Formats: sequence, C-alpha cells, structure tokens
Amino acid sequence: MLALALAGCSQRGEIDPTGGIVAVRSACPVAAIPAQTGDVTLFNPVGSTDARAIDVVADITNLRSTCSDGEQLYTEATFTVNARRSDASAARQVTLPYFSAVVRGGNAVVAKRIGQVTLDFPAGQYRASVNAKAGSYVNKAAATLPETIQAMITQKRKAGDADAAIDPFAQPDVKAALQRTSFELLVGFNLTPDQLRYNATR
Repeated sequence: MLALALAGCSQRGEIDPTGGIVAVRSACPVAAIPAQTGDVTLFNPVGSTDARAIDVVADITNLRSTCSDGEQLYTEATFTVNARRSDASAARQVTLPYFSAVVRGGNAVVAKRIGQVTLDFPAGQYRASVNAKAGSYVNKAAATLPETIQAMITQKRKAGDADAAIDPFAQPDVKAALQRTSFELLVGFNLTPDQLRYNATR
C-alpha cells in the first residue's frame, strides 16, 4: 500500500504539522457497482416493459471487499442479492447471472468473469435473499506508483518556493501514473441489452 502523504502516526484526513492533508492511497482494487447494473427487472411475458408485467425485481446490496497483500493482491468482494416477486402462489427458483470485472485506469477491462446466484422463493413468500462473492488478482507491482512519482507527490514544499502553489496531482506525469496504477473490481448483474436499456430509461 502507498501513503501519498504520511507523517509519523498521522491518520487519514488529519492536517500534517508540516502542512497539507494526510491522504492514504491503497494499491488494492476498490470494489464498486457500475451505474445501471445494480438491479434487474424480469417481465412476464418476456419482452414487455409494462409495470403490470413485472415478474421479479432484484438488486445488489451490502457490497464489501477485503484485500490480501502479496506479489498478487487478492481482492474478495461479498454482496447480497435481494429479490421480490409479484406472484407468490407457488415455490420457485430464480437464477440471475452477474459479472465481476477488473478495470484498470477507469476504462480498460483486464479480466471478466460471469457467475450466477439462485434465489429460492418458498410458496407464499414474496421475498428472497442470497449472499454471493467475487474475487480478483492484480499484480502488486502494476498497482504501485513508481518511486519517482511518489517523490513528486510527497516532497516537502515551503511557502515562497517556485512549486509551492503547484498541485502535484495536476501534473501530467502524476495523473497518468495514478490512472495507470488504479484498479477497480466491478460487480453487477450481467444484463441483456434490453435490460440495460430499461434501467437507463425507466
């Protein structure tokens, strides 16, 4: 892990006695749910988008992640899928596909996997819930800022110095390095084009 600006035992968000705010950057991928993929709606009949045809609605919640350090950073994300159906007259199983993807620099997918969750609805029950997980490996060296960039960010600056008013994070070399070494573990429902369109336009 990399401390962008860390002095002694300072904590995240504290003011450094020598000036500046303490911020901590982790090499571990951040787990997140991409926009429009955190819920899914099934219709009966299939193809309809009428509110009266809604069959099952499910969403992903409680996304949490842990990271194991080493040459390969292993991130494991756990999450809960909650679902609600409109007809509870009989017992039913509903299987929903989800994806987990490792994204580098905010736009480059370097790995993607498809999984499934199965929800069991007992007769008479409208709601069901299931826990699931996803994992990813990222090379620690690829997720760590070069020492030269770390030095540019953490070097001491005094009032009156030529570079005192320059934000190091605004420098092109630093911005490019931060993007290149930033990874995310994205989790969401593996939607069809029609399902994604419905989420985006409803």
